[in-house]
Amino acid sequence: MTADATRGALPGSIDDTGRLLAGQGYVADRALSTVVFLALRMGRPLLLEGEAGVGKTEVAKTLAAALGRRLIRLQCYEGLDLSAAVYEWNHAAQMIAIRLAEAAGESEKGAIAADIFSDRYLLRRPLLEALEPHAEGPPVLLVDELDRTDEAFEAFLLEVLSDHQVTIPELGTIKAAAPPIVILTSNRTREIHDALKRRCLYHWVDYPDAAREMEILRARLPDAPARLSAEVVAFVQALRKEDLFKVPGVAETLDWASALVELNAVSLDPGLVGDTLGVLLKYQDDIARTDAPRIERLIEEARQASRAAE
Repeated sequence: MTADATRGALPGSIDDTGRLLAGQGYVADRALSTVVFLALRMGRPLLLEGEAGVGKTEVAKTLAAALGRRLIRLQCYEGLDLSAAVYEWNHAAQMIAIRLAEAAGESEKGAIAADIFSDRYLLRRPLLEALEPHAEGPPVLLVDELDRTDEAFEAFLLEVLSDHQVTIPELGTIKAAAPPIVILTSNRTREIHDALKRRCLYHWVDYPDAAREMEILRARLPDAPARLSAEVVAFVQALRKEDLFKVPGVAETLDWASALVELNAVSLDPGLVGDTLGVLLKYQDDIARTDAPRIERLIEEARQASRAAE
């Protein structure tokens, strides 16, 4: 099945799902391809948990691009409320409308209220946008970093995930004619409530092994020197076994490889690694802990691993 043939249509098998994602440069293992396929076939939300930087958000972006659907993203944060997630009224425009009505001598309060609480004064936020019809088909709704919100917002999401609808007191219930494809992500800074998990298919996204990370690097940076790519992957794989506050994710691997290519590197050397550690590690304590002797040891381990993989 070609990428053009799959565009707009849901994949018909697990293998097709893997190829669909790979066509957009996302290298998924069999387990992830399986759960994505099932989520699409069963019309169920998919909850992806894992460390930051392992590629959870990219699943939604890749699906939207591969299927030719609109990506609607709700970035979660502490204090997220319905006005930011679902809808709010355009109060400034409503006030202007009231004053214009009064200036025109209109005194029927019911008629004025019906006007200012009509669709044209409604500001749609991501969840409401996701429930509305789209010419290209149901969108991909990404609810990103759900663990950053509170349980009250999770409880509200149950109606959206179960019944694909929201209720606006002034307008009534708005239900999607065709449910969106829903991907939720969590970095597991807190546990997601069981009630929400029951409505979702679940998958833990782990760091890739060396072979898959090499595939990802080749897919995203095909022009990177082969020796450099092999050493970068082996170095990062070794670094993840070190005692660090935050080990690098796939996103950092790709950023680091891109930075090294920009510096015309063809292989790793201690000076180059030391100068670019800030692309790979995001905490000063981790950078300070990765001193020159450790860098030299990790480079040697990376070279041995890359030679063994040839």
